[in-house]
Amino acid sequence: MTIPRREFLSRLATASAVTIVPRRVLGGRGYIAPSDMLLIAQVGCGTQSFRQVSTNLARRPDLQFVAVVDPNRSSDDYVDWSPFGVRATVRRFLGDPTWCEGDRATRCGREVAKSVMETWYRKENRPAAGIRAYEDFREMLDRETDLQGIVNITPDHQHGPINIAALRRNVAAISHKPVAATMHEVQRTLAAARESRAPSHLLAYSNRPDRHTLAAWIAAGAIGTVREVHNWTDRPFWPQGMQGYPVDTPPVPDGFNWALWQGAEPDRPYNPAYTFSVYRGWYAYGTGCLGDMGHYSLWQPYRILELAVPEWVEARPSNDASVGANRVSGGGEVSQVAFPKASSVRWRHPATTRRPSVDTFWYDGGMKPPTPDALIEDGEDFAAEGMLIVGDAGAILCDFRANAPRLIPKKRHQAFEGSVPVPSFDATSADDEWVGAIKRGGKSKGSFEAVEPLAQAVAMAGIALRVPYKRLSWDAGAARFTNSEEANRLLRRPAWRQGWDTLVG
Repeated sequence: MTIPRREFLSRLATASAVTIVPRRVLGGRGYIAPSDMLLIAQVGCGTQSFRQVSTNLARRPDLQFVAVVDPNRSSDDYVDWSPFGVRATVRRFLGDPTWCEGDRATRCGREVAKSVMETWYRKENRPAAGIRAYEDFREMLDRETDLQGIVNITPDHQHGPINIAALRRNVAAISHKPVAATMHEVQRTLAAARESRAPSHLLAYSNRPDRHTLAAWIAAGAIGTVREVHNWTDRPFWPQGMQGYPVDTPPVPDGFNWALWQGAEPDRPYNPAYTFSVYRGWYAYGTGCLGDMGHYSLWQPYRILELAVPEWVEARPSNDASVGANRVSGGGEVSQVAFPKASSVRWRHPATTRRPSVDTFWYDGGMKPPTPDALIEDGEDFAAEGMLIVGDAGAILCDFRANAPRLIPKKRHQAFEGSVPVPSFDATSADDEWVGAIKRGGKSKGSFEAVEPLAQAVAMAGIALRVPYKRLSWDAGAARFTNSEEANRLLRRPAWRQGWDTLVG
């Protein structure tokens, strides 16, 4: 049963009037009136969503989660970065040291998310009309007519369809990275965001003080004119480089809607190698290391340097070798189904009236740029992850997300430090940014439109990795490559599950 917003708020007010609760709920500092709460749905109930929504955003008194959505009901077979990290987080959150005792691994799913959220609301004496659990996001959007926003933390291939469906209903789309998984769906999602009355927001947005420091240094000419940005990671932390799809066909687990999980992708036989955290390594379901982490890091120099959609992209993936049935060994194989184990990508961004063109570089799988002499002078080498911004008069070394900037070598940084004042800036937190955008009816600084150049660059790279060792020229106006029909065929899914193409448009 769907409860209209007016009735829902009436129940909240009534419950507040008859329940003995702390003053922080009924009034005083931190009190949020029921009419000021935003009605939100949690779409995707896996490990990342449990960390960011079930045990984090759930704490916010100005958000009321009314629905959870996931094709999986409940299971303890989720892949995560540690055996019981999510369980430990939930136990601390709920104050229950026995939560999910006896599970073999990480437990998630829609019924688990519903239970955790409702337990938290009861613990906090927050009156609630009940959280509804849905298998299908389309049914949820049809039934939850008073919904004001979704927090979309699903596998990458679902981002575009879900974000589009929400925005077309004028429901705010608050999404994990990426905006969408293919260039076609990135552009359709951006169109939906521009046309919607509701805001969009990419959760990779951040507003940390170090970004403003870095921007001030660059504006002051600390390294001269910026020419290059290098960003590297030791990821992947999941399998990549597979030359083909799995051939074994285990049964679909009870309570898991495999067809719905695949979304717009045509049906494949179920295999756990596709699902949960390891989906990232497949072109059909993920966007690799760059799609997973590049939005967090590269968005900072994109904003500071005002980088536009790249003019061209070129990718250099690692290749593989194998021995054939005829006992002949061969190499140079680049997978068309899975992201490579390691790669580098280069983009050229057009010049503006204020600066020349800028090249950005991405490295993953342990690949890094050459160590600069200025770093060797200090007896150092690059960390496992980082960012290097190179100008024609020096370089700035940062951590992976462009924080902790410093000039190299150290003696130059010591001479420079404190010489450039950092102007005051709006210190609104990342989550307050999107919550405020929904409340005031305006745009978020982390909107899909704001990240458009980077979103398109990531999609371009996913194509270049499958058409490698070639500079692919991009016509932004025509939204196609000018020198490769092979690349153009990868702009959109090669095939669709029936009905999903009309959802995306």
